[in-house]
Amino acid sequence: MRSLIGGPGSVALHLFSVAVVSCGVIAGVASAAFAQGEPAADPVKVLVERLDLEKYKATVKGLTQFGDRRQGTDRNRAAVDWIEAQLKIYGCSTERIKYVYDPPVNTGGGRGRGNTGLAQGGGRPRGVRTPTGVNTDPMKQPDEKLRALNMQPTTPGPREAVYCTKVGTTRPDEMYIVSAHMDGHGWGEAANDDGSGTALVMELARVFSGPDVQTERTIRFALWNNEETGSQAARAYIAQRQGLQGKEDPPGSGRYPEPKWLGMIQHDMMMFDHGMPRADGTISKEQRPEADVNIEFQVSSKMAAESQKLAWAVEVANERYATDYPAAVGSHMTNTDSGPFQDLIPAISLRENERGVHIGSGWDPQWHQPTDVFATYNDKDFRLGLNAAQTTLGAVGQLTGANLKR
Repeated sequence: MRSLIGGPGSVALHLFSVAVVSCGVIAGVASAAFAQGEPAADPVKVLVERLDLEKYKATVKGLTQFGDRRQGTDRNRAAVDWIEAQLKIYGCSTERIKYVYDPPVNTGGGRGRGNTGLAQGGGRPRGVRTPTGVNTDPMKQPDEKLRALNMQPTTPGPREAVYCTKVGTTRPDEMYIVSAHMDGHGWGEAANDDGSGTALVMELARVFSGPDVQTERTIRFALWNNEETGSQAARAYIAQRQGLQGKEDPPGSGRYPEPKWLGMIQHDMMMFDHGMPRADGTISKEQRPEADVNIEFQVSSKMAAESQKLAWAVEVANERYATDYPAAVGSHMTNTDSGPFQDLIPAISLRENERGVHIGSGWDPQWHQPTDVFATYNDKDFRLGLNAAQTTLGAVGQLTGANLKR
């Protein structure tokens, strides 16, 4: 088994070590606190408790002011600027990835999946299935103001995506990437796909950027662009920065513009788990009581073993820190920005449902539709997204050695 502490190969040992060391640290803190007659405090739990449902909802709402945020439009560029401004307010140091996107000519073909009976990513759909697709008809959006906001078409050319960084104190040369995509389409507000994931990552950036928060390892919070067209921003990031990993610049400075990637955690559609469609194609209006956060890795990837270990570390954090909904691990991650990373480092994605067999079978009727607007969702839906935030924050806090200054 390859080692995780120095890079992707060392992730398995690192994840195991995190669990063992965390227990030892907590035990030590508990002993000291007991000796002083004070209860022990888990610093990661304190950070998780700084997440707030109303703040999460407000961030989702803020993103929806830019409509569907379709890439290659003024509304998309304005949303990137707004996200960066918020991250700066939190005290998180920002940068941008710049690249050019020229859409390929659509020849009408496609790879397809033949007659395998498998969903995207390799899962096997079961139960009732309803059609899915991307709405391209503006007249299906009944809100005239939103329809007008979304009217500008995409054009080829320069693109940008923003990220910010929490620099580690003792291992600044090692990093976890926590991410979501900020673009959408379908003539709605892209509230769930992927305002819910973008808001989650922004909330984690807010909490980890608190003035009293320290982490041993570095965390990068990335808000990708162009996910809906094939994860071009994530691919540009890899192309531009993979070769810079772990290099001190300038030498002797203790600064690492691109720390070594230890793992990547993507968030894409976090709020809607109302169950399988009924036989007539309708969906329950209420979040199902057994809703959960789906944590997926890709079993066919080169880093499957390490990615699975990262997935289980996140699931354990859910059990410890999430307040309402459990998590489930699956092996068919697909169609999101963790895909370009999956053969390079441990990479997982968190979602409201399994991407291939559930979302691909119509379990979320708002997916890429005009109904993906803030008003569609209620607090039970938003709370599922908040629980995903609690899950990831808990895991990343442990993996990066988060603590509070005294």
